[in-house]
Amino acid sequence: MERKDLLNNYKRQEDKMLLAQVLDKIEQMGKTQKIESTDFLDMYQVSLVETFLKKINFENYKLYGGFDDAERKILIIYTEKYTEEMLSKNYGKLLKIVRVELGEEEKGKYAHRNYLGGIVKLGLKREKVGDILVFDEGADIITLNDFAEILQTELGSLTRFQNSNIISLELSNLRALELKLEEVKIIVPSLRLDNIVSDLARTSRSKASEIIAQERVFVNGQNETKQSKQIKQGDVITIRGKGRFVIKEFTGTTRSGRTVVLVEKYI
Repeated sequence: MERKDLLNNYKRQEDKMLLAQVLDKIEQMGKTQKIESTDFLDMYQVSLVETFLKKINFENYKLYGGFDDAERKILIIYTEKYTEEMLSKNYGKLLKIVRVELGEEEKGKYAHRNYLGGIVKLGLKREKVGDILVFDEGADIITLNDFAEILQTELGSLTRFQNSNIISLELSNLRALELKLEEVKIIVPSLRLDNIVSDLARTSRSKASEIIAQERVFVNGQNETKQSKQIKQGDVITIRGKGRFVIKEFTGTTRSGRTVVLVEKYI
């Protein structure tokens, strides 16, 4: 299928532009026989690109964000000669860490929004920055290698970080984030996605339908816009702006026939 025909299947201009960039990267890799990569993609873009690459039967790619469960990832395109081991050696050439070590008075007080808000306030391009791993004593911010120095310098200019030590480190120094989960129970009339989202987001079913239509819901990493999709035990549901949830167990039914669902929420 011709390039134009491939892209004409997508209605949104930003989707077409992204996928055109992906095709350009594939073409460039074919010419140079060198690894090509994109900026960071959000969860919607990751899902879009992965579906597109499968559609065109292109297999020599990796979506990587610095660690296994990263939400924001870069697309890495490579030739057939690359093994997984060879590819992994290039991760450190593509990504880096900017570590913020908070001053004593700020430790334990800063959340994800404090770091992301600083990046937005500075007018820095969000696509240059990946996941932000937050700890009591500071944060590890994953960034493109060639953007690390800029981010380090710019963050240091913010008042909120005036007592902080901000350094640039190799990706191998990334600290593991201890996942914290909270168990909650929801009671739903059925296992349709819109019902589940309504309870998880603590909103009306009509509002949940809007959230799904706005492409803000992901099931097992894939963008899902079908409201009637049936949710299964073990599914991981991410609602942008609301959090990530694991459907752990169906524990029973009420007298009225509603299903009781045990959910683990990432906190």
